[in-house]
Amino acid sequence: MITCVNKTSLPKTLIVILGQDNGSSSYEVKNDVTRVLDSKGQVIGFNFFNIDQYLDYDHMPEGGQVKLSDSDLSALNKKVKEAGFDDELAYGKATLVYGLVETCESHPDSDHLHVCQVNVGDEKHQIVCGAPNIAQGQTVVVALPGTLMPNGAQIWPGELRGVDSYGMICSARELGLPHAEDKRGIISLPAGFKAGDAFEPTKVDELLASGAIKL
Repeated sequence: MITCVNKTSLPKTLIVILGQDNGSSSYEVKNDVTRVLDSKGQVIGFNFFNIDQYLDYDHMPEGGQVKLSDSDLSALNKKVKEAGFDDELAYGKATLVYGLVETCESHPDSDHLHVCQVNVGDEKHQIVCGAPNIAQGQTVVVALPGTLMPNGAQIWPGELRGVDSYGMICSARELGLPHAEDKRGIISLPAGFKAGDAFEPTKVDELLASGAIKL
């Protein structure tokens, strides 16, 4: 579940993204709540309007992702019910996590892409990666589907040159880390990071600044 605001373009509005919009969505509007459905009728999001009336809007960022407290989530679910919808919002698992690259093979239709099988704890996923330094055995940072990146990009399942890819292996720049180097390449982490654990930006950036992580 991605929750975000844009105070300039959409003031007093919280956007909740539950699934990928493939360009054929429909909308149901009730009171200050809009429910968004895909072409198959599956709920892929909500828009909540006038959120300053029941959430701490002033302390939200000007734009980007918003982390909800338990009371925030309860307030949103109350609004959903009051609007007459049967859905219930819930926290999802972390989508920006550490992963172990178990295999890394050349893409069959590219001279620079690699097809990786990545262990993210209780799951394994295939991810196509174009970083020049990607290799088997690395511990990396993975953006799984449902991640909102610092630059506003949303990560969803897709394919690159005909090969399915479930997420993205991230560079320091893509993660928005202050000490990111201005060159291509994913982060390869030292020992001590467990596949499946949530990404800790401050911890990783401190290692980057100290030189313990190199591209």
